[in-house]
Formats: sequence, C-alpha cells, structure tokens
Amino acid sequence: MTLQDLLGNFSLILFVLTMGTGVVWVLDVFYLAKKRRARADAVLAEFDARNAKLAGEGIKPDNNGRAALQASLMRQPTWIEYSGSFFPVIALVFGLRSFLYEPFKIPSTSMVPTLQVGDLILVNKYTYGIRLPIINKKIIEVGHPQRGDVMVFKYPENMTLDYIKRVVGVPGDTVTYRNKRLIVNGKQVSYKPLPDYLDEETLSYSKLLTENLNGVAHQILNNPRAPSYVSNPHDFPNRDLCTYDAEGFTCKVPAGQYFMMGDNRDNSLDSRYWGFVPDKNIVGKAFFIWLNLNSFPNNLGRIGSFQ
Repeated sequence: MTLQDLLGNFSLILFVLTMGTGVVWVLDVFYLAKKRRARADAVLAEFDARNAKLAGEGIKPDNNGRAALQASLMRQPTWIEYSGSFFPVIALVFGLRSFLYEPFKIPSTSMVPTLQVGDLILVNKYTYGIRLPIINKKIIEVGHPQRGDVMVFKYPENMTLDYIKRVVGVPGDTVTYRNKRLIVNGKQVSYKPLPDYLDEETLSYSKLLTENLNGVAHQILNNPRAPSYVSNPHDFPNRDLCTYDAEGFTCKVPAGQYFMMGDNRDNSLDSRYWGFVPDKNIVGKAFFIWLNLNSFPNNLGRIGSFQ
C-alpha cells in the first residue's frame, strides 16, 4: 500500500488518531497527572512552610499567590490538553462510522436517477454483519445483501476505492441482461415505462423505466443510442462463469459473491465489465440521502430514504 493509499484511507487515519490521543489520555490519567499532583504537593508544602516561618518571625506572609501557583503546577501541557479534549470526539466518530453509519458522497452518474452527483448519503454498516474496521473482516453475522439493495463496496480492482451499485444477483443466481432487459434465474424482471428523462447537463434524453427487482421498485435509465453488448469486459476472477454476445451477457454468480449494476445502465462501469464482488469487499447498505450541496436549497425534496 502506497503513502497515497494510506492518506486516502480515512478509516485508518481515524484509527491512528483515536489510538494516539487515547494513549496520551490514558498516560495522563494514570501517570502524568499523578506526577503533576506530587510535584504540586511538594512545591505547595514548601510555600506553606516558608509562609509559616515568616509568620513565626512576625512577618505577615502573602497567601494570595497560593491558588495561582497551584493552578500553574497542575496545568496540563498543551499537547496533553488537546489530546484529552479530542480523544472522546474522535473515538465517538470512529465508532459510529466503523460500526453504525458512514457518510459517502456520490461522485458519478452511474446511479442516476436514484442517486445524483453530489448526493450525501448514509450507509448502514451493520445490516450485512459487524466487521472490524480497517481490515473489514466480518466478526458477527447479521444479514446478507438482497436483490434490489443499493450497496457500497470496495472496488475489486482497487480496494482503496469505494463503489456504489445495485445488487442484481446473489450467490447461485443466473443473471442475464439481453436487449437491455434483466432476467434473473430465467424470469424476466418487470418494467414500467415512464416519460423520457432529460439530462440537464448534456441536454439529451434517456428512456426512464420503473424496474421491479425482488419486490424493490426503482427507476433506471436506458440510452437507446447505446449498444446492448458489453464492450471489452476485463479478465476478472471467475470470468469463465460469464458468456457475452451481441445482445448482452449471462453470468452465474459464484458462492460468496454478488453481481452489481448501476441504475444508469448505459453509463455504469459495473460487474458486466470487472466481475463479481466478494463478500469481504462489502462496506454496507446505502439507505438515506441527507443533503445534496450541488442543488441545495432548491432540491430539498430529495432528502430522505430511497430504494
């Protein structure tokens, strides 16, 4: 892993910060604070003894500086003070995004119209099992991805990248995409045509349809000008489980892996090209849009859950 990869791994950065500030906090509570206390007690004892001697000699001592001296002696060094202040905040953020919910920003148009560029979404980290942060190893089984779920995962060809697509095939499924219609285990998925979709950036129209996959109704786009075949699929693991022709492809999903496709079917680099997603790559289930800075405040109606 390169330095750039490490710097791009926010979970790793949070982990290092949590451990670093945590070590300083523990060191201060159980060792350094006691040393400051002992030193302060010794200095204050000398201060009190000196004042008592002055009083015995008939000289009125000045006791006003005792509180300031004590505060100065007990004051934490700046690096310890900041570490102690940041530790609970960083630890809370690390725990929340590692085991409960993690925010992501949609960078591309591959999931349009379900998700737009700039959408800030939340991903449920425990729906598909509790995993150790950094190494992403599952330690507690909770559930499994289902057809129709929108899932975030590590891109199989570059594990430092997070991708988001829709699950269209689970282990054991036979997924066929022919003439831009999805067939799962020999049964064609149902479609309902809607008015054409206008891409405001390119000023071009695409076919908008409602696709019902495993009872999950969601919208997809088809570009009538794009071909049905998959151009130059990669040489991915289990490539022999897929066959390609001029009308589309058929893939048998192997055990422990998933087949993913974007809702913007003709503008998505997905399992058709780079293959299956192993269970170990799963990050979580995307379920909620909480903001889109590109359209704020004009499109607040997008905020909420989605399918």
